[in-house]
Amino acid sequence: MAHLISASILNADFSNLKKEIEMINTSETDWFHLDIMDGVFVPNISFGFPIVEQVKKYGSKPLDVHLMIADPDKYIERFKEAGADVLTVHYETCVHLHRTVQSIKSLGMKAGIALNPHTPVSVLEDIIQDVDMVLIMTVNPGYGGQKFIENSYQKITRLTKMIKEKGASTLIQVDGGVDLLNTRKLVDTGVNVLVVGSFIFRSNNPLDIVTKLKKA
Repeated sequence: MAHLISASILNADFSNLKKEIEMINTSETDWFHLDIMDGVFVPNISFGFPIVEQVKKYGSKPLDVHLMIADPDKYIERFKEAGADVLTVHYETCVHLHRTVQSIKSLGMKAGIALNPHTPVSVLEDIIQDVDMVLIMTVNPGYGGQKFIENSYQKITRLTKMIKEKGASTLIQVDGGVDLLNTRKLVDTGVNVLVVGSFIFRSNNPLDIVTKLKKA
């Protein structure tokens, strides 16, 4: 399959959010990526349900919601109501991960698991076949615009091997420091979905950047 681009609105201009959403609607972007941060699991606070609902209202593409929060189980149903199509939780925050994944899927959403840079992919061996997507954090979660962690390529390679050996159809997503310099290498290593934020929204021509990322 061709790689997908998930535009992270964390880097959008929130004073003109509707305009930014409409811009992404007209681009070759595949998903909207929404980072939900609580200031507990990560050292930052982003936004909550009202923003998710606004993106759902004005957006014409699936909502890829990434929960960087403590105790995500409390909010699974609420994010479904807000419009999430894909809901990703962190391995590091889930005591009963399999139960969490099943709860997400029972509501009709795709279930993703995110791994922080220090967390090995081996922790997913017994659940990989039940998961729709694994998000490899290629920066430390919490802030946009960080430098890509080079060791991530080896991690992606190990995950790609695991997915093949298990006969799973799990997608691999990366988030952090993605640009035109590393897109092709990431895709060649096995990445299916690229989360891109500041590189799109801070460019002079976001539509052109998205087209180049899709063709890379």
